[in-house]
Amino acid sequence: MLLKNNISADYIKKLNVEQRRVLCSQIRHLLVKTVTNTGGHLASNLGTVELIVAMHSVFTTPKDKFVFDVGHQAYTHKIITGRAKKLNTLRSENGLSGFPKNEESEHDSFIGGHSSISISAALGIAKAMQLDNDDHSVVAVIGDGALTGGEAYEGLNNAGKTDCNLVVILNENEMSISKNTGALALYLAQMKSTQKYYKTKNSVKNILESTPIIGKTLGSAARNTKRMLKFALYQSNLFENLGFKYLGPIDGHNLEELTEALSVAKMMKRPCLVHVYTKKGKGYAPAEENSGEYHGLSPQNALVTNCETFTDHFGKELCNIARDDDRICAVTAAMKYGTGLQYFYKEFPERFTDVGIAEEHAVTYCAGLAAGGKLPVFAVYSSFLQRSYDQLIHDCSIEKKHIVLAVDRAGFVGEDGETHHGMFDVPMLSSIPGAVIYSPSDNKELSFCLNKALYEENGIAVLRYPRGSSLYDSEANEYYSYRHISGGNKKVIFTYGRITANAVRLSDKADILQAVRIYPIDDKIIDILLNYDEVFFFEEASVSGSISEKICSLLMQRGHRGNVKITAVKGFIPHNTVQNQLKIAKLDYESMKEIIGE
Repeated sequence: MLLKNNISADYIKKLNVEQRRVLCSQIRHLLVKTVTNTGGHLASNLGTVELIVAMHSVFTTPKDKFVFDVGHQAYTHKIITGRAKKLNTLRSENGLSGFPKNEESEHDSFIGGHSSISISAALGIAKAMQLDNDDHSVVAVIGDGALTGGEAYEGLNNAGKTDCNLVVILNENEMSISKNTGALALYLAQMKSTQKYYKTKNSVKNILESTPIIGKTLGSAARNTKRMLKFALYQSNLFENLGFKYLGPIDGHNLEELTEALSVAKMMKRPCLVHVYTKKGKGYAPAEENSGEYHGLSPQNALVTNCETFTDHFGKELCNIARDDDRICAVTAAMKYGTGLQYFYKEFPERFTDVGIAEEHAVTYCAGLAAGGKLPVFAVYSSFLQRSYDQLIHDCSIEKKHIVLAVDRAGFVGEDGETHHGMFDVPMLSSIPGAVIYSPSDNKELSFCLNKALYEENGIAVLRYPRGSSLYDSEANEYYSYRHISGGNKKVIFTYGRITANAVRLSDKADILQAVRIYPIDDKIIDILLNYDEVFFFEEASVSGSISEKICSLLMQRGHRGNVKITAVKGFIPHNTVQNQLKIAKLDYESMKEIIGE
């Protein structure tokens, strides 16, 4: 058994190629056994086993730095850097994070929860090392799906101008969370056929080196015609045009080829791009056949309900409305299944657009659709929408364009942790002039809010809802901006969204004021709250810039002299179950009960 609990990169360097192949097989077995139990990202990790083993065979962390783009593919890296025995704690309370985390290990140089950031971060690290006269390497690993994000090109463009010791590994697996789309996917697919160029180049080089007297002269002439040969074979190489030395394509499951290519890249001491191609789910038939389904798995002990999720209900309701309105268009940023838009895609493919991992473009694209008389709906995770703040202000708010944002994963998301929680959409969106925000507590309210957002708003209309299913049935049979449950108490709880379910259980101890349209704040809400001696705010969003803070300011302006207490999310809460994260933030039923007192 080559795989040990205390496995290290030093140990791997002592193994021969055949032993490393066996080790890769054992790592795959451990990944399947563990992740199918703990939950996590399986297919992407199975696809990068050989790549990461080869990286650790050539480079030495933490002196050399690895930056993983969307670090959920770095489980093998965790195994190799002394964390194999803790892998069964993956994504659990006080256990290993599902992403690289510097506070977890010195071998993790940068967190990578979001896409398209690795080249920029790696370049910054490489420049800092260069300024310190440190000639170790920095390696960025980025997938072809992540290359649809604009920041990746900004990083490439700037890195190619430098002489930093930077290696970019482009891992082409033809798969982001949804299948890659656009011209880039086609470009990379075409480049696979250019291996004949490298075979031709090596054959010519070998012949010239064996030719006496004139060999060197002819070699120089051959180098001068290299660009013409490349153009003849594949027109151009984007990466070399940007200043990188290009190596590849390489079989990402061939340890010998990988090790050789990475060794050459290490020797170059300049920006170099190694293009590898891998298969998601490699070595585990179910994941190979359906890498999308095995992209992310839930823990075996995850709470399962028969209730329809907010995501699925949104997707189906949008289809119901779109059947009678051909102006409605749906947009996703490589998250068709994650946002429930697979139903819309199947029924209305001509009105569906997957822009790839390009949230900024998605927002401005929606503004363009609106300018053309359409009703665009951009379904996006809350944490990913953060990238689009400028576009929302400049291209939608100032332009007075009507777009609908279906903001999924609002609030806590569970095991993915800090990088994926949706805590900042409320402060961010409520700061944009003209934006209207709805936060339904269950699917019935969601249906009413979606119709309001589409047909009764003029600017940016936001519908935010959490991951998973609602916690109760509001029994709503019509739209309401707010709901006031009054029992004559002197205390009142103000809240919204899914945690309304926890609040209504306390209606015998305090009156309940639930907002559904949470912004702009309804004047009637202020009128109601002014009548209470004690106001308790509970909000599943960042406390800074929260709706609660805004209401407190309005209450003060209106002369309220009662006691107020805000309970909302402060800072970053790590990976855990959603139930535990709500408890940590004191937004669960027991914590609410304790806070309001008797």
